[in-house]
Amino acid sequence: MPFIYIVVGVLAGVLGGFFGIGGAIVIVPVLVLMFDFTQHQAQGTTLAALVPPIGLLAAWRYYTQGNVNIHVAAFIALGFFLGGYLGALLVGKVPDIVLKKMFGVLLFVISLRLIIFK
Repeated sequence: MPFIYIVVGVLAGVLGGFFGIGGAIVIVPVLVLMFDFTQHQAQGTTLAALVPPIGLLAAWRYYTQGNVNIHVAAFIALGFFLGGYLGALLVGKVPDIVLKKMFGVLLFVISLRLIIFK
């Protein structure tokens, strides 16, 4: 079973490195739809999995190509650090089915915006 999770990680990593998207867009739906995780479990597992690999190798590659603004990244990281904690505090009060639907709406709205607008 661990091998299939590695495959999910590779897929998320490739898409994250290629498109600059958060791995959650790939990993969360896979864990919920294919592995019967609750929405909360999928989101928590994804957050725990993303921190080391994305922050190190993909960002380093972009940095070596001159595509990282360290100053801006540091401020975003600080905001992400604090916001991630706040989001984790708030999500515990949201029922799983509501959270799943909210996540789906978020993905839908983002996809429509990307498809329809410049």
